[in-house]
Amino acid sequence: LEVHAQLKTQTKIFAREGCEFGKNPNTETSTVTLGLPGVLPVLNKEVVNMGILTGLALNCEIPEFCKFDRKQYFYPDLPKGYQITQQERPIGSDGVLEIQTSKGTKTIGVERLHMEEDTCKQLHSWDCTLLDYNRAGVALIEIVSKPDIRTGEEAAKYVEKIRSIVSFLDVSDGKMEEGSLRCDVNISI
Repeated sequence: LEVHAQLKTQTKIFAREGCEFGKNPNTETSTVTLGLPGVLPVLNKEVVNMGILTGLALNCEIPEFCKFDRKQYFYPDLPKGYQITQQERPIGSDGVLEIQTSKGTKTIGVERLHMEEDTCKQLHSWDCTLLDYNRAGVALIEIVSKPDIRTGEEAAKYVEKIRSIVSFLDVSDGKMEEGSLRCDVNISI
């Protein structure tokens, strides 16, 4: 599973505009978030602190050195044509998380925890797609599990446990209905 949690920062990961949910569309954006020529992103220190705190709660190894990379891909919700993420050297790796299931305790490995910027929000209607850039550049942590999950119950308990941890640490509000906690599933057959 890949769990994305939006962080409860006052500003975006590399820009100064706010990131409060529910603002009018395209009112919380800037030249940095849109990646216009000549702009320079500056890392929000609060994001690093929240990433380390979450990594420690997930029993991850926290390296002395981590870095950001550009992940190039073209998609309508990515205004710059690339995403700033941690591909090569994440802020946390090799963690573990214990969950309680109907069959007892199960340990799920955490492959990695990395920081990245969110994409914009797509709003689909019958004849067009609208883009709201308010969410673009919002700070995310992505928590990637190892392939240890075997059942739907285990997957649900894992995501519930992640949600409880990020909520308890106050690094994310974990509101799935607002998109501040999302999960992608990768299935191997």
